Amino acid sequence: MKCLAMITVLVACLVLPSLLRAEEYTVTEKDDEIRLSTPQYEAAVRKKGYVSGVAAGSFLDKKTGFRDAGFGLDIVDWLMEPGSDAAYRDRLDRDLVYQAGNLYHGNIVKRSIEGPQICTRAGQLHPEVIRGKDFVAVRQAFKYHLAAPGRKTGSLWTQVLVFPVGKRYFLSMDKIDSVNSSDAMFLRIDMPGHIRHTRGDTFRQIYLSYHGTIPAEQFFDDFPPDARFNYTRGRDKLPERFIRAYQLRDPKTGKVGPWLAGMTLDPSVVSEAWCHQRGYVCMIEEFGGRPIKAGESFSAAFVVGYFDSIDEMHEVYDAYKGHTALEATAQGWRLK
Repeated sequence: MKCLAMITVLVACLVLPSLLRAEEYTVTEKDDEIRLSTPQYEAAVRKKGYVSGVAAGSFLDKKTGFRDAGFGLDIVDWLMEPGSDAAYRDRLDRDLVYQAGNLYHGNIVKRSIEGPQICTRAGQLHPEVIRGKDFVAVRQAFKYHLAAPGRKTGSLWTQVLVFPVGKRYFLSMDKIDSVNSSDAMFLRIDMPGHIRHTRGDTFRQIYLSYHGTIPAEQFFDDFPPDARFNYTRGRDKLPERFIRAYQLRDPKTGKVGPWLAGMTLDPSVVSEAWCHQRGYVCMIEEFGGRPIKAGESFSAAFVVGYFDSIDEMHEVYDAYKGHTALEATAQGWRLK
């Protein structure tokens, strides 16, 4: 009997933790958002208004009490390609017009293929919540319904967000199933996200793996995206890791917090990325930029979250590097 009791206790010790892990997160779903919480962080995904990615100010690091300082994380825009839209600009929907030669876009000429800008114009998404044993995932999608002259509408954007228990970061994927062909189609996103600040009060410094660290003082005055800190595939050396991060600072006390990083797990998918000042620090990233035919797809996978050091970022990056896709079911999630 004593042996049987010991075996029962041992089995309970092994089984109960795995059963309890499902209780280590909570999900609250409302008409306008999905809010989730783990022992490590909180986050929200908007259904209405400013949509895609993780909602602005909702990503709380429970270890330090800091939140993201921008307009959201992994936020999604248009489908684009190199080249000017000047020849048919008068026939474009205003949401697709792209003008270069200014502080917002610099002098690099580009044009929209399909829109609208998802974050500001989609209006409403219908996210699906996937509950796993030790993670929560959210899958959402949108079909573009505006197109440039001679192009079709209907390319599908799909985003998968995976929030694992026990980590201070989440994983994500943005994927395009295209109905158009292009010599260099790319998707524009915010990665990890923009930084709202007043003369560097919300962040101490920025880290770009292809450049190094940059003090906040470099972002006190506006400058265009092609002036400084711009990465362009083919022109610049392909980095071993593609990481963009900022070290948070409490605007009231000046206390320095953790790094908030966005990691693109396959550096070769990034066609261009910039980090410039336009009233806020703009962290735009474009991935794809290669020939694609109608009916084909392309995607990128990311890790976004909090880290105590650059070395920790590198360690986590190397654990996941090389992937471009992410899938999740109730049975589990995996990078592909």
